[in-house]
Amino acid sequence: MSILKQKAIDDVSGWLKSIIEFGLSIIMVLVMIDILFGISDDGTTVIIGNINAIVASFADKGVVGLIALFLFMLIYRK
Repeated sequence: MSILKQKAIDDVSGWLKSIIEFGLSIIMVLVMIDILFGISDDGTTVIIGNINAIVASFADKGVVGLIALFLFMLIYRK
């Protein structure tokens, strides 16, 4: 029974990893398209501006935000 549970967990983990990798690939393609073609009125791109806002929100929280960003990067790399 435990082997079956472990296989199910491995399958779900594999699916989630594939979905996350696909999502990140889509984000990277959109960033490249935004850099090449999508400049708004103020000279910045919309997607790049959103990424900048997310990183700035971590930085606004001070050391705690930077630690959270660091932990997020550690988790992502695994």
